[in-house]
Amino acid sequence: MDDKRDYLQDTELFRDLSPRDMAKLERVTTLTNVPRGRVFYRPEDPGERLFLLRQGRVQLYRISPEGKKLIIATLGPGALFGEMALLGQQMHNAFAEAMEDCSIMVMSRTDLERLIMNDATIGRRILALTHKRLSEAEARLEDMAFKSIPARLASLLLRLAAEQDGVNIIGLTHQDLAETIGTYRETATQVLNDLKSDGLIEIGRKRITIRDAERLRRLAEG
Repeated sequence: MDDKRDYLQDTELFRDLSPRDMAKLERVTTLTNVPRGRVFYRPEDPGERLFLLRQGRVQLYRISPEGKKLIIATLGPGALFGEMALLGQQMHNAFAEAMEDCSIMVMSRTDLERLIMNDATIGRRILALTHKRLSEAEARLEDMAFKSIPARLASLLLRLAAEQDGVNIIGLTHQDLAETIGTYRETATQVLNDLKSDGLIEIGRKRITIRDAERLRRLAEG
């Protein structure tokens, strides 16, 4: 229980809660472990929940009527997501799958709304998170509408690297990258090989290392 409390107190959304509110949060939050490869949220699941990813990585995606997979987001430790518009990351018609063994905290929308009523700071932090998510979604839509596949992939690689150590992108397959930018795996692989030949990246097993960020950035903006 102490470990759970410590993690909640360190989370940006819930830090600075009063001891009383933190005790309430502990009571209404469930900690669950999800093994790699398990789909733990499906479109038909009832109820609105907030997920707080404590450990591991999660992929949110949708399936088109033709059966094509489109990745909405790949999330790492500390990410918040769930079926609630107030978080800017609705999961309507979306699946959530553990890409690694995950530790996830879960609470209901009702319990979160009670916390917001008691502490306006939480509401302000959620608004900031929502704005960030919406900005990212708009940028992705612009990429899909106006950029070539090499530019889309370059933009994605830069963003993913920035979310990790700034240089390396670890744990994603060519299929993952293709499904994120809306293309076929074969196409993504060909573009990656072209980028490697041009000296912009290095490719290893589930690892891509950025070698020339400036040229990659120019390609992404083209």
